[in-house]
Amino acid sequence: MTIQTPNGFSLDTSGRRIVVDPVTRIEGHMRCEVNVDDNNVIRNAVSTGTMWRGLEVILKGRDPRDAWAFVERICGVCTGCHALASVRSVENALDIKIPFNAHLIREIMAKTLQWQDHVVHFYHLHALDWVNPVNALKADSKATSALQQMVSPAHPMSSPGYFRDIQNRLKKFVESGQLGIFKNGYWDNPAYKLPPEADLMAVAPYLEALDFQKEIVKIHTIFGGKNPHPNYMVGGVPCAINMDGDLAAGAPLNMERLNFVHRRIQEAFEFSKNVYIPDIIAIASFYKNWLYGGGLSATNVMDYGDYPVTLHDKSTDQLPGGVILNGNWGEVLPIDPTDHEQIQEFVQHSWYKYPDEAKGLHPWDGSTEPNFVLGAGLKGTRTAIQELDERAKYSWIKSPRWRGNAVEVGPLARYILAYAQGIPFVKDQVDISLAAFNQLAGTSLTPKQALPSTIGRTLARALEAQYCASMMLDDFDRLIGNIKAGDSSTANVAKWDPSTWPKEAKGFGTVAAPRGALGHWIRIKDGKIDNYQCVVPTTWNGSPRDPMGNIGAFEASLMNTPMERPEEPVEILRTLHSFDPCLACSTHIMSEDGRDLATVTVR
Repeated sequence: MTIQTPNGFSLDTSGRRIVVDPVTRIEGHMRCEVNVDDNNVIRNAVSTGTMWRGLEVILKGRDPRDAWAFVERICGVCTGCHALASVRSVENALDIKIPFNAHLIREIMAKTLQWQDHVVHFYHLHALDWVNPVNALKADSKATSALQQMVSPAHPMSSPGYFRDIQNRLKKFVESGQLGIFKNGYWDNPAYKLPPEADLMAVAPYLEALDFQKEIVKIHTIFGGKNPHPNYMVGGVPCAINMDGDLAAGAPLNMERLNFVHRRIQEAFEFSKNVYIPDIIAIASFYKNWLYGGGLSATNVMDYGDYPVTLHDKSTDQLPGGVILNGNWGEVLPIDPTDHEQIQEFVQHSWYKYPDEAKGLHPWDGSTEPNFVLGAGLKGTRTAIQELDERAKYSWIKSPRWRGNAVEVGPLARYILAYAQGIPFVKDQVDISLAAFNQLAGTSLTPKQALPSTIGRTLARALEAQYCASMMLDDFDRLIGNIKAGDSSTANVAKWDPSTWPKEAKGFGTVAAPRGALGHWIRIKDGKIDNYQCVVPTTWNGSPRDPMGNIGAFEASLMNTPMERPEEPVEILRTLHSFDPCLACSTHIMSEDGRDLATVTVR
């Protein structure tokens, strides 16, 4: 059966069904089913979130000042961005203005998370969709060194001896039969295109990034006390500034700690410039004909906008928000998180219950009531599902829509929006990177041809990591300038007492999270949380179909992708991993009263 979706995709469910469950090397609670035709091309895709958590239910009736500590535990990776969205939502509701120092510290913390998350995503999660570590054993170390020096002359690690050592370490893994992180890969699949030297060159930074990513997050321990789950507070940040403080006595921020922060930021910028971006461009050049996976990024993208240059001034966002529809980069539509007509969540194909499932709800009016029912076309049983029925409910993820349109969110969406709006730093990054790619690959692709693809989505993360490091250097200079001018304020507690609050209030907080547009909406009544809703990036991207029949970004990205061997779903994993799905964030198992709902025995 063939179905034409309103957002322009032709779905054919007649072909062979391929199931990937779970989709691993990410947070993990994700299932994907596709139909392939006789030529092994994907003609239908079904993306499913397979867990429910109910954090919105847990928050109801609690103190709004504590919400950040709960929602930060949504995920152990993107922790601080949920805390930041939460405190912003409360401050928005209660009209609390934070000190400029607190704003700068929050920005440094947010961009630290962004940088670390992007580096971990590529080198430790996504690179293995492009790079074959077993093939690296065949590489010539001298040729690898020459390749490294060609693609990144400033790379500090590029000698033949260095790559020979990496190769020997890798060889010990393989010969021992304990491949560890490299186990269970489809290493003989022809979907892998790199020559051995490129594979070896790309495996090496895995180890470099493993060491460095743990150093960068020490910024969170300095400003927020720990990582993961650093401390935040409504009204500012909980770290005090005292330039004469004694580190040994556990004093607040002083110059020694701030100098440590500056060194880590500078190292992050250099790693992005000299290692991360060149690696992506070099790997991409060997996949120059694999421009699949664009999906909705070729037509519909959205972000709220973030990284303001000056405090509370959204007009100066360095990565501006907005919406592009129908691939029209010449028109960026404004976005308003408070507009009930703009942002709505639908549940017709989600395991939730609304009074009228044909209608969407704005997050301020949202509800999170589970309703696990399966369609008549299900193959298997409730506890052993073989194939889902996508005509019915099939996911624990809701379907958010912007004015009824499915959109893609994430670093690629932000970079398309920023490029379309002429942000100089972004335009330079994209143009220089694409020129380098075209030279290596012998192509002449334009940004509009190259960016909306799996490769473009991966490149956008690397570019955003460099931009975040650059912005952190600016934020740090501003912070030091404020301190030198005598400003040491980091919190505004004038409205800390609930007796000063209005009887009812509502607010929202948005963040440019590593995976895309993040929003938290809160309603406060009599000093307690009356309703709380999170709409996270993977909810936007991983959404099931809506009542109009539109498919979400995950499903759209897989459409029309050819597969070498459907039983070895390299291509499915490659594209889904490029989004870095976080199902822990997107799925809304805990009961309201804390009862155990299931017991799992692992042998």
